[in-house]
This record gives sequence, structure tokens and C-alpha cells, in this order.
Amino acid sequence: MRTIAVVKRIFQQMLRDKRTLGLMFVAPLFILTLFHFLFTDNTTENPKLGVAHVDAAIVKQLKKKEIDVIEYERAGDVKKTIVDDQLDGFMQMKGDDIRLTFENSDPSKAKALQIKIQQTIAAEAAEKQAAMMKKVLHGIQQQLHAPVKMEQMQPPTVHTSYVYGDKDTSFFDTLSPILVGYFVFFFVFLIAGIALLRERTTGTLDRLMATPIRRSEIVFGYLLGYGTFAVIQTLIVVFFAVKVLDITLEGSLWHVILINLLLALVALSLGILLSAFANSEFQMMQFIPIVIIPQIFFAGILPVEEMASWLQAVAKVMPMYYGGDALKSVMYKGMGLGDIRTDLLALFGFAIIFVTLNVFALKKYRKL
Repeated sequence: MRTIAVVKRIFQQMLRDKRTLGLMFVAPLFILTLFHFLFTDNTTENPKLGVAHVDAAIVKQLKKKEIDVIEYERAGDVKKTIVDDQLDGFMQMKGDDIRLTFENSDPSKAKALQIKIQQTIAAEAAEKQAAMMKKVLHGIQQQLHAPVKMEQMQPPTVHTSYVYGDKDTSFFDTLSPILVGYFVFFFVFLIAGIALLRERTTGTLDRLMATPIRRSEIVFGYLLGYGTFAVIQTLIVVFFAVKVLDITLEGSLWHVILINLLLALVALSLGILLSAFANSEFQMMQFIPIVIIPQIFFAGILPVEEMASWLQAVAKVMPMYYGGDALKSVMYKGMGLGDIRTDLLALFGFAIIFVTLNVFALKKYRKL
């Protein structure tokens, strides 16, 4: 009977907490639906390959392999052309020398394109060899008693280079910068949200609101207080990832720190904001599948440009979309602040919006 009494109390408690019930049943459906659209609505684009002075027969074969071939009269600065024209690779021919340059921001995509090109080159070389053999056999038939010299055709020499990374670059090398930012974002959000929630449940916030202090002063006080620990956590994560785990770093370490500090500021202000709408730590945890988990899918782990157009629009309201792009650009591609200024401004804009909303959220506790 006592066990039944405990069960009855839990039932009554859960039924009174409509928000917890709603999140418990709605959150899994939300995540499942998101997974469904992310993995079924992707529109795979053909790789784009620039070519210069390449045999027409090879170009024809490349197009048959579902490669969008863009022909150039001259190569110029190949790496700059690849970046400016958003190509996946560039192919040049000079006699028996073939030069391949891959963009390589997605190593798996670059390797798939390289395999298609190598197959095309091998097939074309085999056709030329077969044509030569046919010519030799025809000569033998015409001059049975004359010595026939068989020429061995040399396969073309292929030289491969990359705009970003090298031949040993793995998918994790492009993934690791995003994960660094995501873990900073996740833990700062969680710690800040639960810490402020504890301030409310213990009555500290109510006592603060009973004083003449302004709402904005409370918000900035919490931001500076918790922000100090967020900065320390960010520095520890970044230095550990770069110095201990030896994660790829082509750009400036200070730029990486700046991006992660902005991500931490966004996560801090967002965590404080959402804690105002949670009545318990359990409810705060339930914001994670709705607010935090979707961030990782739009941060660059999955190619956003291959998603459905409406999912691409959703990605652009996710802070990690800009944070992931900035971190990958600096750590993997070696870009500078000028190249990522749009991402930095977007993150700063998110922080301003969340801080402003925090000030208004405190109205539910006191009107000044």
C-alpha cells in the first residue's frame, strides 16, 4: 500500500506539471521529425569541376559520370578560381601530365570526385591503348614478314594538390572545429540556465527584485558573473583541444578564442533567458532536445547547402550555424577575421537579442 501511495503522489505531481508532460511527449516527436526531414529531404548536387586544356573525349566521359564540367580557356590561379567560383575541383592537362586540385572542405566529397576522375582517365587510357593495338594488328596483317615494333603506351602522370588540407585529411579534421564550439555552447547554456534557476528557487532573485536595482543591472550582473566562469571554461576547452588533442589549426588561435567567447556569450544569455520559463531543473533539462540538439545538425556536420530550402532557412536562425562556419573557416581553412566578419556579426546580434529579451523576461517578477 505504501508503494501505491508513492506511485499516486508521483502521478499527481506529474499531472499538475503540464509543461513537463508536454515536453516529455512532444520533444521526442520533434527530434524524430527533424531527423526525418534532415535525412530524407537532402538534395544531392553534382560535383563541379573546372577544366582547362583537357581532351574533349575526357570531358565527355566526365559529364557521363554526373560531374558538372565548367570549361576555362586558361587556368590562371587555380586555387583562387576554385574558391571564387565555388568549384569542387580543377583539372588541367599538358601532354601526359594531368594536374588535379581539389577544394577539400569536405574530404569525403573530394575523394569521391577524385575516384570518378581517375576512373575516367583510366578508361580513356585503355581506349587509346586498344586503338593502338588495333593499329598494330592491322599492320601485322599487311606485312606478315616484316618486323613489327609494339609501342607501349605510358599512362598519364597525375599530380594532385588541395586548397584546404591534404591527401591525409579525414572527415574528423573538418568536424573537430565544430565540436569544439558546440561543447562550449552546450555546457555554458546548461550551467548558466541551471545556476540562475537555482537563484530563483532559493529565493535569491526575489530578494534582489525587492531592492531598487534595475532589471538591466541584474541581467548584466548575471552575465558578468557567470560570464567570467564561461570565459575560463572556454579557454580551457580551446587550449585542451588545440594543444593536447592536436586538433587541426591553420588559422590564429586568438581568432578561435574570440569565436568561442562569442558562442559562450550567446549560450549564456540564451540559458539565462530560458531559465525564466522553467520551474525546475528537470524542465530546464528538457529544453536541451528542443533548443540545443538541433544546433549540431545545422552547424556544418551535415552539408546545409544540400538540405531542402526550408531547412536552410531554419539553419540561418541557429547560432551554431554561424559559429560552426566561423570555426571551420579559421581552424581548417586558415581564414582571418575579415573572411568571417558576417558570422561574428551574426553571433553578436544573437547575443544582443537574447540580452534584451532577458530584461523583458524579468517583468514577470517585478515591473519597474
